[in-house]
Amino acid sequence: MRDDPFSPAVRLLGWAVHGTFLVLLAIALVRVAHAGLAWATAGGVLLGVAYAAAVVPRLREHRTRPALARAWLGLISAGWVALALASPDFVWLAFPLFFAYLHLLPPPTALPGVAVLTGAAIAASAWHGGGPTLAEVLGPCIGAAVATMMALAYGALYRESERRRLLIEELVRTRERLVRAEAGAARLAERERLAREIHDTLAQGMSSIILLLRAARRDLDHAPGAARGRLDEAEKAAAENLEEARTFVRGLAPPVLQRSSLTDALRRVTESAGARSAARMRFEVSGTPAGLPTEYEVALLRIAQGALGNAGRHAAARNVGVTLTYLDDMVVLDVFDDGRGFDPSAAGPAEPNGPGEPDVPAEPDVPGEGTGYGLRAMRDRARALGGTLTVESAPGEGTAVVASLPLPAGPEDQ
Repeated sequence: MRDDPFSPAVRLLGWAVHGTFLVLLAIALVRVAHAGLAWATAGGVLLGVAYAAAVVPRLREHRTRPALARAWLGLISAGWVALALASPDFVWLAFPLFFAYLHLLPPPTALPGVAVLTGAAIAASAWHGGGPTLAEVLGPCIGAAVATMMALAYGALYRESERRRLLIEELVRTRERLVRAEAGAARLAERERLAREIHDTLAQGMSSIILLLRAARRDLDHAPGAARGRLDEAEKAAAENLEEARTFVRGLAPPVLQRSSLTDALRRVTESAGARSAARMRFEVSGTPAGLPTEYEVALLRIAQGALGNAGRHAAARNVGVTLTYLDDMVVLDVFDDGRGFDPSAAGPAEPNGPGEPDVPAEPDVPGEGTGYGLRAMRDRARALGGTLTVESAPGEGTAVVASLPLPAGPEDQ
């Protein structure tokens, strides 16, 4: 991901060390050349070439090829020892070599190497001066101490840079995972929304058309007038279903809500369901109707359609009632019938509601009919708006589906 993890300041320090080596080497070469030490001059030039050969690529491969780096360090050290014995002008090259040892070798090896290099510098100075002096001892020791401290700071900066790099890479990977997770959640939410819409519109309409056509076929021979009425209702249901499909594709509100208010839409849906069923269906409004957001109206309408569809297909009821109640802080939709009912505890796995709310059972299992999705879709619609959906039923005692939605806060309540 990166060639060099160090900061610009650290890179500048590295080049300063290399520059120090080359400057000290140049000074030593001038002095030995002036002194007429031709072989020392030639050796110094070769040492500079060998050093520069590794400095130009900056030993970028020393971590993947440590043997090559150590061989280079050994060659430079041997050349320096030979030159330091030839002339004291080369002794001070030990200072930049301290950094090379500390940078290229692991600490357990680098620190003893620096100590040996320090001793060699002191010994070379003593060799040329006839014996060690305080300055000749303190100079290399202080240089080694300073180099070691700077190398420790260098290493600390390197580790910090590595930690930051790894952290950034982890943050980038985490962000990518979050983006993928959000995209997956959005796809699942859209799939769930499409499933609810199809179940509550197209599937319900198709089911009604099938029931009407079956009834028309049954009445065709002995009651042709009733059969024609069934066919008219089937044609009307097909037209409504087609309009629902077109609206569904366009992503608009249900057609019945585009043409009228929620109460009128629920009344029409109830009357339409009654025309397609043998049950007598009625719709009532309680309380003072209040304006609701579109998503509230769509949810209540779809819940009513789903509950009426279940009552018409499964309940074998004689009477079905739909009541829309406006309270001070919520709106409640009741759909109840006097049909055969069912045992919620035996109707399949319950769908959990929020804390303290009764669980909503799966749709009653009627052989050859239903998908088991209707009540779960109703519950999801209610919960999406912060409401609840409860089902009360027992065999032979009918069924009541109650959806409660909290009224949205108006400007004066916020």
